[in-house]
Amino acid sequence: MIKFTFKKDHGLINKVSVKGHALFGDYGSDIVCASVSTALIVTANAMETLGYKDQFFAKVEEGNFELEVYQSDSIIQGLLSNLEYTLNELEAQYKPYIKNQKEG
Repeated sequence: MIKFTFKKDHGLINKVSVKGHALFGDYGSDIVCASVSTALIVTANAMETLGYKDQFFAKVEEGNFELEVYQSDSIIQGLLSNLEYTLNELEAQYKPYIKNQKEG
């Protein structure tokens, strides 16, 4: 199961943690893992290409993604809110395979 957490400070997302594997399908053809991975990488890449490279740190490893925001603005928050929405929608569609840990 994939477990994800969005940590917030004063309503602003400042940390994203995603761990695990969905086990929805065989390795290399698991659409839940692929969807989550794509959403994570697109978000981090967008933040970097929009010029926010020095305002966050992202670590990507097999079965583990961590993103920490050092300095935020409305664009970063928009991207992270979209990521949170996307992962929550995937959870609604694939409940046994992905779960929001809801730390706040």
